[in-house]
Amino acid sequence: MENEGSSSTPPPANVHVSPADECVSSAETQQQSLGRSDGAQDKNGTQMHAALPDGPSATLRGTPTPSSTKLCGYLNKQGGPLKAWKSRWFVYEEKSCQLFYYRMAQDISPLGKVDLFCATFSYPLQGEEGSFHIQTPERTVILKAANRDAQMYWLQQLQLKRTLYREQHAEHLSIPRPDNHKLESTPSANNCRADFLPMVKTPSGLVGEEAASLPAPGLNSPLNMSIKHPLIELQNTMHSFRNRHSQEIRQSVFHIGDPTDTQKTSSSKASTLAVPTPGSSQSPESPANARSEHDLSTISPNRNNSKEKSKPLELKDTSRLQREKLAEEVKAQKELVSLLHKVLEAAQLEKRTCAQFLAAEGEQERLELLRHGERRVAELRDHLESLQQENENLRRDLNQRDAHIAELQESVQLLIQKNQAKQEVILKLSEKLAVCGEDKQCSNGLRSEALKQLTIENENLKDDLKAYKTQNQYLNSEIYHLTTLWRKSSEREQSLIVKCAVLEANSSQMESRYLGILQKLQESKELNPEQGEAVKKVVKDAVRADLSTAIKLNSVRDYDEYGFKIAMDYKVEDLKLLAKIQALEIRSQNLLNQEECDGPLLARCAQLLFGRPEGELSSSTELKNLLRMGLPREYRARAWRFMIQTRTKSLKEHHPDRYQELCEKSRTSPHLVPRQIQLDLDRTLTSNQYFSPPSSPLIHKLERVLQAFSWQNPTIGYVQGLNRLAAIALLVLQDEEDAFWCLVVIVDYIMPHNYYTKDLVGCQADQCVLKDLMSEKLPRLKAHLEALKVDVSLITVEWFLVLFVESLPTRILFKVWDAFLYEGIKVIFRYALALFKYREEGILKINDSVEMYQYLRIFPNTIVDRRKLTSIAFNDMNPLPMKLLQNRRATHLERLHAEIQELENLRTAYKAEHVQCKDKELDTLASEDEEEFVFISEKIHGEVYSNS
Repeated sequence: MENEGSSSTPPPANVHVSPADECVSSAETQQQSLGRSDGAQDKNGTQMHAALPDGPSATLRGTPTPSSTKLCGYLNKQGGPLKAWKSRWFVYEEKSCQLFYYRMAQDISPLGKVDLFCATFSYPLQGEEGSFHIQTPERTVILKAANRDAQMYWLQQLQLKRTLYREQHAEHLSIPRPDNHKLESTPSANNCRADFLPMVKTPSGLVGEEAASLPAPGLNSPLNMSIKHPLIELQNTMHSFRNRHSQEIRQSVFHIGDPTDTQKTSSSKASTLAVPTPGSSQSPESPANARSEHDLSTISPNRNNSKEKSKPLELKDTSRLQREKLAEEVKAQKELVSLLHKVLEAAQLEKRTCAQFLAAEGEQERLELLRHGERRVAELRDHLESLQQENENLRRDLNQRDAHIAELQESVQLLIQKNQAKQEVILKLSEKLAVCGEDKQCSNGLRSEALKQLTIENENLKDDLKAYKTQNQYLNSEIYHLTTLWRKSSEREQSLIVKCAVLEANSSQMESRYLGILQKLQESKELNPEQGEAVKKVVKDAVRADLSTAIKLNSVRDYDEYGFKIAMDYKVEDLKLLAKIQALEIRSQNLLNQEECDGPLLARCAQLLFGRPEGELSSSTELKNLLRMGLPREYRARAWRFMIQTRTKSLKEHHPDRYQELCEKSRTSPHLVPRQIQLDLDRTLTSNQYFSPPSSPLIHKLERVLQAFSWQNPTIGYVQGLNRLAAIALLVLQDEEDAFWCLVVIVDYIMPHNYYTKDLVGCQADQCVLKDLMSEKLPRLKAHLEALKVDVSLITVEWFLVLFVESLPTRILFKVWDAFLYEGIKVIFRYALALFKYREEGILKINDSVEMYQYLRIFPNTIVDRRKLTSIAFNDMNPLPMKLLQNRRATHLERLHAEIQELENLRTAYKAEHVQCKDKELDTLASEDEEEFVFISEKIHGEVYSNS
């Protein structure tokens, strides 16, 4: 019974071509389809090929070159529930990379096929001689060749066919080839000829044309029949018999011809006996096609009969051969008749039962027939139970025998151990005899026996070593082939992905430009009312599309790796078109730069940071350049911890449990903790999914970090903006104690003094420094803003206080923080100037102050080209030394302190004057009360006097 099969098809009426016909093909055709073939024979007659990869069409290293013989022949296939070996005729089809198998070479329809496109080949070392496995994603096919040479020939040829087909398939589909066709990762030492199995010589008589002319092995064996495909067997048998009968009735049994006629007759018989392959059936991938009569005449090899034999001998031989053929045909017909009898008996039994049931006159008779059938079924069931019981008894007996055998084996083991002990004693005694010099001949005999045993064991070990070495060479070749195929497939897939990303990015850029043109047309005043309405309608349709879908690289990505929402959500109606344009630009940049961390940058980061703890890192120019370029996410936390540890090392040494102590203070004295912290927790990073739910664990960590910092620096305590700095530190470092020390480093070590106090004098000084730098590096922009009376410090003060958090896109924000933690506040000045330089032309086009403030508030979030922005910050803004910033900050701080002192003096004078005014008012009120009292008294006295 076969493990697989194909649907049966009716035999064709025209020319029939069997799989044997496919085994005959010219060497030129094979070389055109398989590639170049080169080889040389060594002294032992074995062909050796070591073709090295030389371009995409070269043969792989360790691969045998293609043979001019078509790959076909008889193999034993293991199948059925009994796992029995069945002889099958196998033919490889080059167009579909499939291995078809038949019962014999002259069959018309295949019994099944094996797809080799994704198959791997191997063979067990301890298995039967000549057996090998073909493993596909669906199943494993076990085959067996006639000998070891045939086995290796089939494995090497299948290996080569698979590789060549995949290359031709890639060329047919016009898949772009990668530039590096060689396996650069494979060491040259592993590619030497000794590591791969050389090509095995084509076994004569077992494959190709010679095998097609030989009789099928095991043809008359009943186990060789395919019970699973009786219709295909019947079709093949009938067709073969019809072809043989139609050929042999043309001549008499006593016909005698000359040798030339005999050759023609045998050749024509072979052509007539040939039957179509699956190419004539329903399968479009079968290996047979219709051929000319010239091709059909070359099926079997020419066999020259000896011209020296006499005619009587030829007559006897011919008669004997014809009788043998007739006997074989009669036997085949008997098998066919037996099979048909069984089918006919089953059909007649079913027909008889149905006829009896239908012939019954009444319901009672039909019921009786049904009862009879049920009784029959019950009897069969009882019989089955008895057989099962008998089977159980036999199994129990078998188990008992197995236990007995186990006991016997244990006894044998004990006897072997005793025997070994006796042998050891014998050896010791023999050694003593050798020492004493007694019985020298006996000792010499024992030594010769031991030496002979060692020699036999040594020979066995050599054979095993040779077998393992051969298997290792073949497996090396198979691994190399599979690795090469996998590498090429991966590179082709990657090139297609990159090509698709570039095309999609270009599409997004074109759509963004289209929307930009629509925006300019909408703002243009040269359009007539009808054109203006049409432009507004098109803009409204464009804005109506879902903005979030414009930047999704896949169907599930709404947030970036740190939890920030990618799509911007503008509430103002006039800015929705701008949001759509920005979303398309972000999508284009993401598609073009989605692998920017790969390649040299990732290799440099791995070389500098991989596997090294924070304590072993050191400041260097290489680290500085990497931080300016932006670190990959997997290395960012480690670099941040190193920079924090560098600045807080001495403080941590004196206070190793500082954070735990501060948290304990916050827990025991909650009334001393600023209440503003609790109010700002729900307003922290509202666009981040990790801080959105109130029950998020990061919210509680953030609260503890801010409370601990309020105890660490009581001068500042807590001001709005610190919550966002601590939140960014938590997102990157994950550990709340690390986030606390990061906040300490930013406020106490990096930022200037008095930056987060109530008067923000340090931040005000930096805004003045920024305006000075804009006058020097961006004079046109500064003049334009002054003409519109726009104060940029109203916008930039938030950039400096919270270090661009929620002002820049997150993919740029973390690059700014990477460089900021290493170089200091100078990085903030660089990026602030770079932002104005990046959008300078767009800002110069705005001539309204209200619109200018609105644009300055949102434009940093519209930056999409991070590489361009970084280049402007660290190249175009040079020189920008830290000493220059410190000197200018000191100048402005002195002026600001003077202004603050002057305001303080004015406030003091105002308070003193206000107190004097209050005293004078009190004196005036007192004198007025006294005069009124005197007047009332005099009036009362006057009245009293008049009455008296």
